[in-house]
Order: sequence, then structure tokens, then C-alpha cells
Amino acid sequence: MEASERGFSSTLPPMFDEENYQAWAVKMNAFLEGSDLWEAVEEDYEVAPLPDNPTINQIRRRKAKSCIYVAVSSSIFNRIMKFPTAKAIWDLLKIEYEGDKKIRGMKALNLMREFESLRKDTV
Repeated sequence: MEASERGFSSTLPPMFDEENYQAWAVKMNAFLEGSDLWEAVEEDYEVAPLPDNPTINQIRRRKAKSCIYVAVSSSIFNRIMKFPTAKAIWDLLKIEYEGDKKIRGMKALNLMREFESLRKDTV
């Protein structure tokens, strides 16, 4: 039986190295959806030890967390390893790296000013 027939993707998740969170989040969302794991990131739940006959949802929750672990740099991993769920990890990364709309707007304005300044210097 091939990996795709078992519901497991043989492709690696996109790596996040603290740069360009928005693009990584879109790629990671697609990766988790393609692996049928995104629901485990959206829902907040308590992770209990797996029973002898775990349900598909119990397995998905652990797989989603594992996918996020392998998709981040070691410096990020050291900060997220204490969080109990994939949702908690996802929420932290979103808050820390995406920021709110006001912060994103300020960053965009700063980049536009820097671009204009560079453009003026080259003319």
C-alpha cells in the first residue's frame, strides 16, 4: 500500500524560520488540509494518552502537532514544545509572527517609506 493510499503525505511540511510568517501559514494550512489534519489545529482540546484502540481524531491531533514541530526551526521549537495542542501552538505563532492589523499596517508603511527612500537615492 502506497503512502498516499494510507492517508499520509510523503512530502515534507514547509519550514518556518521566523521569516515571512504569512506565506508559511498559507503553505502549512494547505499541507495540513492535504494531510487531513487541519481540523485538529482549528479545535482546542485536551490531549489525553492514546488508548489501546485510538480513534482517527486522536491520532490526527497528535499528527498535526508533530507536523508543526517538524515545520519550524529549532529556536521556534524550543518555545513551542511546552504547548499541549496544535491549536495552542498555531495560535501562538500567529500572534507572535503575524501580529495584529495595526502592526502589519505599520510594517507596510515602513517598508514603503524605505522603498521610496531607496528609489530617491538611485535616481
